[in-house]
Amino acid sequence: MSTIKVTNIKATGETASRAVSGVAATWVNFNGTGTIAIRDSNNVASLTDSGSGDYRVNFTDAMANINYGSTTGFTADSLGNGDNRWPTIIMSQTTSYVGVGCSIVANGFNRIDKSHCFVTVHGDLA
Repeated sequence: MSTIKVTNIKATGETASRAVSGVAATWVNFNGTGTIAIRDSNNVASLTDSGSGDYRVNFTDAMANINYGSTTGFTADSLGNGDNRWPTIIMSQTTSYVGVGCSIVANGFNRIDKSHCFVTVHGDLA
C-alpha cells in the first residue's frame, strides 16, 4: 500500500477542499440492542457489549495518544412516559478503544441499550 501525504483533500464531486486534520479518524453506526452489530464504520475493528447501555468501540488502527475528541449519539426512542432525554457519555478512552454509555435522565441515569448508536473520533492515528 502506498502513502500519499497531503495537507488538504477534496473528494470526487465535492466543490470545496478540507483540511486532512478535520477528517474523522474513526466513526461507527451500530445496533446496540440484542447482539450488537456494526451497520457501517471506518477504522472500527469490533464492538464490545460491556453491559446494558455500555459499549466499547475497538479501533482497527490505534490513535497516536489519548488526547483525541469523541462524540456520541443515540436515537431518542420513546419509553412511553414522555421522557426522551438520553444523555451519552464517554466512559473511557485509550489509544485502542473508546468506551461509551447511554443513560435515561428520568431513570436516575441508569444505562439502557439503544437501537441506533453513533460514535465519531477526531484525532491523529498512530
